[in-house]
Amino acid sequence: MKQPITQLEQITITKASKSHLIEIAKWTQFFSVIGFVFLFFLFVFALFSVPVFDSITKTNVGIPDNLGFIVTVINIATCFLYFFPLYYLLQFSKKIKKALTTKNDQMLANAFQMLKSHYKFIGVLTIISISLYFLFFISALMGLL
Repeated sequence: MKQPITQLEQITITKASKSHLIEIAKWTQFFSVIGFVFLFFLFVFALFSVPVFDSITKTNVGIPDNLGFIVTVINIATCFLYFFPLYYLLQFSKKIKKALTTKNDQMLANAFQMLKSHYKFIGVLTIISISLYFLFFISALMGLL
């Protein structure tokens, strides 16, 4: 007897699994909302950092004149960078709750796709961060030699 080329697989979500997924959805929603709140405060700080740092650079010698602009650019870039994983996490939370209440397989797949996107983004960001740390470490060693 030949095996079919594609087999449909079915998985059953038990009561315990459903309760764990609902709890996960609550926590992911909490973390994403807290993350968006912190991003909002970081963005507001970025908007006010130019005048604040300009007043500091006028009174202190040795601080670059464009420090406020540099801080603003870095903070806005950070807001932009962290928006996406938080968005994916929030979407996972909403979609997993909806999938579990409506028993919709497609919505469940979409929820896990959002979770996958979240972790993929965080994974790539981690690899980039580790690579930059390694490059900074090597450049610091080269500067010492």
